[in-house]
Amino acid sequence: MICRNPSLRQASGAPGTLDRVTGTDTSPFQHEAVSRDELPQFVLPLVVRIERGSPPARTDALQTAARAVLLLLADERAAGDGPWARAVRDWQDARIRKVVRRARGAEWRRAEALPGITVTSEAAEAAGRPVGEAGTPGEAGAAPDVPGAAAVRVFPPVPLDGWPQDLARLQVSGTDLADPAPPPPAPPGVPVLWLAPDLGMTAGKAMAQAGHGAQLAWWELSDDDRAAWRAAGFPLAVRTPGPAHWAELTASGLPVVRDAGYTEIAAGSCTVVADHPALHRA
Repeated sequence: MICRNPSLRQASGAPGTLDRVTGTDTSPFQHEAVSRDELPQFVLPLVVRIERGSPPARTDALQTAARAVLLLLADERAAGDGPWARAVRDWQDARIRKVVRRARGAEWRRAEALPGITVTSEAAEAAGRPVGEAGTPGEAGAAPDVPGAAAVRVFPPVPLDGWPQDLARLQVSGTDLADPAPPPPAPPGVPVLWLAPDLGMTAGKAMAQAGHGAQLAWWELSDDDRAAWRAAGFPLAVRTPGPAHWAELTASGLPVVRDAGYTEIAAGSCTVVADHPALHRA
């Protein structure tokens, strides 16, 4: 694994695993002299709602998944003595895995009955359905009913072999989504998660990778910048740059996600660059 910057977090995995490479002086997490593969392994489950005949747009789903990861990381239940804090710490001390599954109808309603956070897309928010109350089943994200709008529910980390039954039965495949039209340029000043232009990732894979990128940006920010991003509702955009811009991004020192090569793409492939305006400050 290549590290261009000693304080840079890089990521790897599939459907999504993330591996920190950072010093104890810069990391907010534990760094022990032990292989992270030897630690108990956890996974962060994400479920995207895909109803027959009204699937979300691909870019909307990726952005919503990334925001869902941020909302979980910033949730008070994931910090201190909160009920999710131990699971989040254990998850982050080992390899950081994310798995995206799909649900519809009764499957989605059962998923919303489990502790977690439902996040609706910005398209749904614009139609009057804001981000769901953390952990409140059935609100906001339960039925976006906005063409192309996404709803994603994120859950506290679970052991690799300890998925709740209502999540374990959901399918990983079938998340091949499309955009009805090319997304517009990202709004000025909005954090951007740049996707590799030459990798043919499924939407589920790309959602996990976008979540990694958002998490890397979150780790790199100061407490003040995190608070400001959270207060703004975690605006972000997922876009695909041209090859020349991509080459500049991967050499810029910004946080980079690299894949371990377990599924879909070759090991070491750079999948996402996390570009937050605050990371450009001297």
